[in-house]
Amino acid sequence: MFGLEIGGKNLLETQWQGTLNDYVTAIAWSPTSEILAASSAIGEVRLWMPGAFTALQTSTSESIDSLGFSPDGQFLAAGGQDGQVRIWHLPPDSNNISAELRPTTLSSPHSLWVEKLDWSPIGNQLAFSSGRSVQIWDADLGEVTATLNFAASSVLGIHWRPDGQYLAVCGHRGVKVWNAQNWDDAPYSLDIRAASIAIAWSTDNQYLASGNMDRTLTVLEWNNPDPWVMRGFAGKIRSATWSEPLTPVGAPLLAASCAQSITVWEKQLDESAGWEARVLDLHEGIVQAIAFQPGSFLLASAADDGYLCLWQDAEQVAQILEGATAGFSCLAWHPQGQRRTQGLPLLAAGGQNGELLIWEKAE
Repeated sequence: MFGLEIGGKNLLETQWQGTLNDYVTAIAWSPTSEILAASSAIGEVRLWMPGAFTALQTSTSESIDSLGFSPDGQFLAAGGQDGQVRIWHLPPDSNNISAELRPTTLSSPHSLWVEKLDWSPIGNQLAFSSGRSVQIWDADLGEVTATLNFAASSVLGIHWRPDGQYLAVCGHRGVKVWNAQNWDDAPYSLDIRAASIAIAWSTDNQYLASGNMDRTLTVLEWNNPDPWVMRGFAGKIRSATWSEPLTPVGAPLLAASCAQSITVWEKQLDESAGWEARVLDLHEGIVQAIAFQPGSFLLASAADDGYLCLWQDAEQVAQILEGATAGFSCLAWHPQGQRRTQGLPLLAAGGQNGELLIWEKAE
C-alpha cells in the first residue's frame, strides 16, 4: 500500500517508484526542472526525470552523503566518503544526460570525508565541508575562493541564509556565521555547550535554529544577542525546518525532530511568552527527515517505521504514505511547492533498502 488515507481524500498519490542498489543517502530536486537526483551508500548517483532513470555514477563502494543543485539548475554537486566533490554541468536538453557526462572533481584537503555541502541561493558558489573547515568553490571561476576555519571540530552542518548574505556552519561548541560579502571578516559565534548538529535559517532570513546534542534547540533572531533556548527533549535534535508562510504574529513555524517525535514551535504575540510547542506523536521509529512544503504549512515526516506522514497545518495527520519496507531515510519537496499541479512531481523520498518514490497531487 502506498497511501493510507486518514479521513477525507488523499492529498498525494504515487507517480513513480524505482530502486537504487543500497540505502538512499540523499535526494535533491533541481529548482528549475523536473529532475531529481538520488545517491546511495555504495556511491551511486542517479537522475530521475519523466520517462527516464539515468545513472550518472555507478557503484564505487564508497558512500555519497550529500547532493545539491545550483540555483539555476546547471550544476549538480555530490560529496562523500572518498573525500571528493563531483560536479556535473548538466546540458539544457535532459535527453543528453547520461553516464558519459564527465564531472569536475574537487579533492578535499587530506581526502577528508565530505559529509555536507550547500549551494548559495543567489549564485554558483558551493560550500562543502572538509574536516574542520569549509571550502567555498566558485563554479563560474572554476576555483576555490575561500577556506573557512571552523576549528573547534569537524563540520556537522552548513546552511546559506536564503538571501545569500551569510553562511552558517555548525559543529562542536555551536555555530559560526560568516559574511559572504567578505570571508575575511571574523565570524559571528553562537556559543553552545555541546555540539550543534542541525542548523536551519528561516526563509524570511530572520531566525537561525540550531539543534544540539545536549537535548536543546536554540533559536537566534538575527541582530538580537539573546537567543531562545528550548529544553525538555528526550534526546538530541536530529533535524530542524521552517515553514515558508508566516503565522499571524509575523514569524514562521519551526519544526524539530527528536527520536520518534516532532515538536512544532510557534512564536507568541507576547514576547515574554516566547515560543509555544505542540508535539506530533505517531511514528514508532526514529524520524529521519522533516520538511515543510514550500508555500504552505503542510509538514512531511519520514521515519524508520516505514511511514511518511503528512501533517496538515503541522498539527494533524492528513495522510500516511508507505513504500519503504525497512524504513525511510530522506525526503524532499519540489522547490516550486504549491504551484505544482496534478501530473507534476511534488514529493520524493528514499528508503533504507534503496527504494525511491515520487508522489504527485491526487486527483
